[in-house]
Amino acid sequence: MDMKTFLITGVSSGLGRAFAEGALASGHTVVGTVRREADMAAFEALAPGRAHARLLDVTDDEAVRTVVDEAESTVGPLDVAIANAGYGLEGIFEETPLSAVRAQFATNVFGAAATLQAVLPHMRKRRAGHLMAVTSMGGLMAVPGMSAYCGSKFALEGMLESIRKEVATFGIHVTAIEPGSFRTDWAGRSMTRAERAIDDYDALFTPIREARVKASGNQLGNPRSAAEAVLHILDVPEPPAHLVLGSDALRLVTAARQAVDDDIRTWETLSRTTDFPDGAQLTG
Repeated sequence: MDMKTFLITGVSSGLGRAFAEGALASGHTVVGTVRREADMAAFEALAPGRAHARLLDVTDDEAVRTVVDEAESTVGPLDVAIANAGYGLEGIFEETPLSAVRAQFATNVFGAAATLQAVLPHMRKRRAGHLMAVTSMGGLMAVPGMSAYCGSKFALEGMLESIRKEVATFGIHVTAIEPGSFRTDWAGRSMTRAERAIDDYDALFTPIREARVKASGNQLGNPRSAAEAVLHILDVPEPPAHLVLGSDALRLVTAARQAVDDDIRTWETLSRTTDFPDGAQLTG
């Protein structure tokens, strides 16, 4: 494998940390962003001279561009960018404040957009690079009590799909990383939870919340193996547009997509009744 320079946002913990550690262990160079100054030295100690920490809040658009441009100038051309920074927001839709929904989108969608948009001009000029973003199995399927989170990840999926088609002729690959449940702090201290208020949802949601809390720390997915999977696709001739990670994600995403396909087939005749007879067909 050729040695590459990575930008990975959110490397203090979780999958971002695992991706960074995997890349460093393989001899690559990583520019990793953190939210706290206290985390910078610990990250750089992982591989002195190849691990470069940068303090960054991905919701600050100008700061994101400054960090990317500075990394390109001082560390080297970025070959791989992984927009990983994000968090989970758990809560029944009716109970979740809109301010919390907006904050979720600010980080999970606009933070990723700012990161990829800042890196893209450099990759386009070189006619090479790999843009990645960590969405979730929740970007291809949805569960009760995660409407804001799944909504943000669905939005990111659509963005990545369009970007992939826009940059295909520039030698730039685009991959959505769609993890299932991994043994990180995502469902523990990293999860923001809306307060409960409406009794009508208790029977549905209380067991879901309790099961998620109970499973935290015992999830199926191995973060180190996730990093190995991401590194594996870097040198394949045609890397995937979608990289689903984990057997739980495979099962749940497959079932959700089957349900959509079933709806499309069932209501195909009605769908066709809305056309003008002489209208122009769109191309994909």
